[in-house]
Amino acid sequence: MKRICPVCKSEFDGRIDKKFCCDQCRNTYNNHLYQETNNFSRQINRILKNNRRILHDFYENNNRKVSKEKMLANGFNFDYLTNIYKTKTGKTYYFCYDLGYISNDDIFYNIVERKEYVE
Repeated sequence: MKRICPVCKSEFDGRIDKKFCCDQCRNTYNNHLYQETNNFSRQINRILKNNRRILHDFYENNNRKVSKEKMLANGFNFDYLTNIYKTKTGKTYYFCYDLGYISNDDIFYNIVERKEYVE
């Protein structure tokens, strides 16, 4: 039975449940189908990578106490992080992968590195 590929509109033979004439058409169809979801994920990953890079730059340059203004000037986005760690004493650390920050007064942040294994 001849079927028509939904992407390139060409006729093809094959198994009864085959929907596309080739892998390229199948990939093109699925890429188009999930494009919005993939773009959203890419945008968030880009922000997280940028945040981690900024924290890494400060940490590597032994600039471990940084003002909020300086972080914002470098493009840090405080709305995106990967996890929050609360200590028994009530301190809250905000992490972007393995690097994070803690604030005592909401003006200056201490940059820290998480040493323990990933849970």
